[in-house]
Amino acid sequence: MESFEVAVVGMGAAGSAAAYHLARRGAKVVAFEQYELGHVRGASHDTSRIVRTSYGAPQYVRLAQSAYRDWADLEAESGERLLTITGGVIFLPVDGPYSASDFTAALTECDVPHELLTPAEVTARWPQFRVPENVETVYTADTGIAHAARTVATLQMRARVHGADIRDRTTVESLVPDDGGVVVRTSNGDVRAGKVIVAADAWTNALLEPLGAAIPLDVMQEQVTYFHPAEPESYDRDRFPVWIWEDDECYYGFPTFGEPSVKAARDVSNNRMTPAERTFLPSADLSAQLGDFVRGLIPGAGHELRTVTCQYALTPDRRFVLSPLAEHPDIIVGLTAGHGFKFTPAIGRILAELALDGESTDDVSAFAV
Repeated sequence: MESFEVAVVGMGAAGSAAAYHLARRGAKVVAFEQYELGHVRGASHDTSRIVRTSYGAPQYVRLAQSAYRDWADLEAESGERLLTITGGVIFLPVDGPYSASDFTAALTECDVPHELLTPAEVTARWPQFRVPENVETVYTADTGIAHAARTVATLQMRARVHGADIRDRTTVESLVPDDGGVVVRTSNGDVRAGKVIVAADAWTNALLEPLGAAIPLDVMQEQVTYFHPAEPESYDRDRFPVWIWEDDECYYGFPTFGEPSVKAARDVSNNRMTPAERTFLPSADLSAQLGDFVRGLIPGAGHELRTVTCQYALTPDRRFVLSPLAEHPDIIVGLTAGHGFKFTPAIGRILAELALDGESTDDVSAFAV
């Protein structure tokens, strides 16, 4: 049986980043992906994802600060430009469930520069928005866009350059812990690994349930829509920020990025389905809801061009899981609950540190299983 120091299961953003950091450190690593690399069945495809330090909880702000350092390191090591900084706003209705003071307190505690803006100040700076009077706005200049598909491809390419053995179209069928580590049973034969990193997102529990270690997951199909404004130049990243609307229903969007369109979506649409049940067909009701919201906040957003689906696997309270299993410490789980792409290179480094060192240089105590 082939033997490796670490096996990685799942080659989306988190798994690809873990494989990269493991191989870069000289570990003998094998990584498995059940579909072709770059597939659209998970949560790591398409073009753009938001990067930001702006969170209402210090543990995520600090992790985002680490991630920005890791993004810079990845760009320097690979020669790729993966981030585009635009600045970003978070809109918080004063009668909603989220408080602007939580964001400003967390940002202040972590020494992140930010501004608290009134609706008039937002309109003066970005007249594209129509912000109601009962809304507070937190602005951070370091917010921006990560190129999603390019990031994942870069991580996989660099992992291979450093010696990772990446095997796509290979399903991991089960994990069998024993005294020598873990036997990884796959559709193309078994291997042995000292440690296994499970970064399988919505498929995670197919491997954990037989071990009695399932993690509660709420799985749903999400969708994002591209709109075509009449004056796309007004929505260029130099003139229009990334934006997030935090309320009982949350929405987010982007300036133009690679094409004359703006992208927007509802976050957590509750369109529940398992990976086997997923239709890949956008919901007409959700599309109509999004269109009404976007044109209310951004009157010039224009008409819908296309809608793309992805998949969410949410943990309780959307808390990250970056931790070994208590019952099987040679198996390490990485789950990022639908808001992890901005942390991608840091998540990969943390998972690699847990596998090789037994602990991370970041404080991930809040993210235990």
